[in-house]
Amino acid sequence: MEVDRQKKPEKVIGPFGEALSLDDLPKSNTTRWVIRRKAEVVSAVTGGLLSLEEACERYDLSLEEFLSWQESIDKSGLPGLRISYLSKYRTEYRARQEKPAQTGSQSPRDPVTDLH
Repeated sequence: MEVDRQKKPEKVIGPFGEALSLDDLPKSNTTRWVIRRKAEVVSAVTGGLLSLEEACERYDLSLEEFLSWQESIDKSGLPGLRISYLSKYRTEYRARQEKPAQTGSQSPRDPVTDLH
């Protein structure tokens, strides 16, 4: 028995309210990912124009990279897709992650035993 596959839409609503078709999406050889292009790909996947797997294959993206774009939009809107914005928050996140490691639960070293 063949499973009915849901028909993909011909167009979806893009990040700026415009209609997007497959022809409107960035070219598959895109290497410069500006905010608009990232948002268009996320909109295409969210709207069902492309599957997640198709988008990753078409644009040579890792699953993590695509999901980071989607998460950035969900958390911060389109400005979250800016590289400088991402870098700022990644740096802050890493600093928070490293801080506990530096002040971890290790007992202080005894300077007297270090001399022997």
